[in-house]
Amino acid sequence: MDPEDQNPNDTALRESQEEIGLDPERVEIIGHLPQYLTVSGYSVTPVVGLVQAQAEYVLDEFEVADVFEVPLSFLLDPANHQVRLWQSEQGGRRFYSMPYENRFIWGATAGMLRNLYHLLKV
Repeated sequence: MDPEDQNPNDTALRESQEEIGLDPERVEIIGHLPQYLTVSGYSVTPVVGLVQAQAEYVLDEFEVADVFEVPLSFLLDPANHQVRLWQSEQGGRRFYSMPYENRFIWGATAGMLRNLYHLLKV
């Protein structure tokens, strides 16, 4: 959060505008997921919203490599949730991934999407 952000919604809308040029007027915030602690020590409040796609996104190339859409049905299908192992000299670490077409969704993003799956599954 930046000092001018009043709440997680403000932060999410500001960050989305800064990083991909998403117009905040095109977002309807519908809720939040539980706090997510990343392996690097960041505490993230995932904000969930319905987004009206826009014709063009302007990426902050320092922050974002690409923008793409993934069907919610794909993300909510547990058959698409893979557990992978990263191994180093210090030991191993398990993480979720969700390969989609020629994309690789992994790490914190996949973890937060997995939490969304758990909250929405019937």
